[in-house]
Amino acid sequence: HSSAISACEKCAEWQSAFVVLADMDRAVLEPDVISCNSVISACEKGAEWKRAVALLTGTGQSVINPDVVSYNSMISSCGNAARW
Repeated sequence: HSSAISACEKCAEWQSAFVVLADMDRAVLEPDVISCNSVISACEKGAEWKRAVALLTGTGQSVINPDVVSYNSMISSCGNAARW
């Protein structure tokens, strides 16, 4: 699943990245910080800063701890949209 999310990220396919992330949750696979970072990055590339912020702030409700990459991707997403 992480490879699929990475492929979505590279193509700025943020919608598909969210679908794969949701599929992981339904399949009882625990997404890791790398998977979430890839989705946040896909949001950045797809100019979906609100979704990047929502995913990062929603991450606090799960066992995933955001890292420096998580925050940098979200900041870049907001910066690209002049929302900082």
